[in-house]
Amino acid sequence: MNDQTKQNLYRFLVGLGDDAVVLSHRLSEWCSNGPYLEEDIALSNIALDYIGRARLFYQYAVEIEGKENTEDDIAYSRTEREYTNLLIHELPINDFAFTMVRQFFVDVFYCEYLAKLSESSDERIASIAQKAVKESRYHLKRSEPWITQLSEGTDESRRRIKEALIELENFVGELFIMSDWEKELVEQGIAVDRTSLQSGWDDYVQAYFAKSGIDIPSSKLQIRGGREGIHTEHLGHMLSEMQYMQRAYPGMKW
Repeated sequence: MNDQTKQNLYRFLVGLGDDAVVLSHRLSEWCSNGPYLEEDIALSNIALDYIGRARLFYQYAVEIEGKENTEDDIAYSRTEREYTNLLIHELPINDFAFTMVRQFFVDVFYCEYLAKLSESSDERIASIAQKAVKESRYHLKRSEPWITQLSEGTDESRRRIKEALIELENFVGELFIMSDWEKELVEQGIAVDRTSLQSGWDDYVQAYFAKSGIDIPSSKLQIRGGREGIHTEHLGHMLSEMQYMQRAYPGMKW
């Protein structure tokens, strides 16, 4: 593996790890705040699935980099401009309808994306994806009924679903945008061409909402920049909380 491929692979792994760790933290914010106990525990468990996924990607990234950094250094020692997660993952949890629409969107995406990634020519990545896709399929089985229940529940829950769709539709497009370095990994059989997944994602999501008589608004504003370290104002605040202990006590050992 040449140096350029190693650099691209490192960026790829860190990006996927960032997606997972950021969404994990957002979901963990529901701990003790869920609508009822069972859902509180379920969301916390999904957050743990994502933190486990992040660790696997970060651990491999550390090996590829070949320095003395650890997975904790990647997670806790970088600023928001050094984080490369896609923006949809960092948005605040807002209300429960917003969280479930966001989760439904990413669950549909990851079920297809990770299934494709499990065929990666990189055996380590394929192994991580094979484990993660099983989790995402379970996540989707949970988020789908919530979309139906909230869409067909009360006028208030339906209104909140529609408001969530209006905001989140602005961030969905970034899931399917490819950078040049990622395209190089696709050519090598390591990564997945995310642009090829958009049509199937659109069809699935629109068909599911149509069952409840809801049309997904079309957004011409597609906010992007996460993979290049350009984020919303929310990420810095989130990281200040997530990284507080490590920054207050650098190198601390439990």
